[in-house]
Amino acid sequence: MRVPVASMPKRRRFTTRAHATNRESMPHPSLIAQNLETIRARIAQAARHAGRDPSGVTLVAVSKTHPKQAVLEAMMAGAFIFGENRVQEATKKFPIAGAQLRIIGGLQANKAAQAVYLADAIDSLDRPQLADAIAKAAEKHGRLPELLVQVNIGDEPQKSGVPTAEADVFIRAMRTRFGSALKGLMCIPPAHEDPAPHFRRLASMADVHGLPVRSMGMSGDFPTAIAAGATHVRVGSGIFGERSPPGYTPPTPQSHAADNINDVN
Repeated sequence: MRVPVASMPKRRRFTTRAHATNRESMPHPSLIAQNLETIRARIAQAARHAGRDPSGVTLVAVSKTHPKQAVLEAMMAGAFIFGENRVQEATKKFPIAGAQLRIIGGLQANKAAQAVYLADAIDSLDRPQLADAIAKAAEKHGRLPELLVQVNIGDEPQKSGVPTAEADVFIRAMRTRFGSALKGLMCIPPAHEDPAPHFRRLASMADVHGLPVRSMGMSGDFPTAIAAGATHVRVGSGIFGERSPPGYTPPTPQSHAADNINDVN
């Protein structure tokens, strides 16, 4: 069943309790602002080097494992699009007026309802079971976030994403089902390979299907992704620094056994 999006009202915004933070565990506010300025300059440089308009590249600030206060500091420095891996963690920080939330980690079907209600975009659609859960949640909440199909561009067994051999069929099915809500594709290339061929392959897939969004490139490789046509780059440690808060357990690399099995930063 195709889920209409044009007539769906926006969700009602609500306020959340203040999220306790340890200010000593995150970068000084000025450092976050400095990091953002540096990343923006590097994005602009990479875009111009590739003959592209820098305004065609959107920065997604990946705030996973960082406190809500860090998000607010980044917003003061002009960031407004944020990426979170785990829905449970995202609910402690969002919604925030003026901020957009993208769920960028592997998503369990039983967390789809929370994601649909909370997020502006789900960037990790990768299997029919998750599509069913998203469609059901969209009907319940009367809203459908933007969607990206995540392609397992390196066909790595430990990562989420639709296998490359199945990608074309799956993308066509999701366009039929979700219509204009399906905006593009996302990928994470193998960590120890040249990412450029993988980025070019994802961009080619997006072109074939007429999808405008290509979310690819992270802190270590986003200039290469921009050269290959990325429209969205996901940067976390380059903005917020490294942090593993007390009590935070990294997800295990088991397919869909946890909210996130992607290393997105």
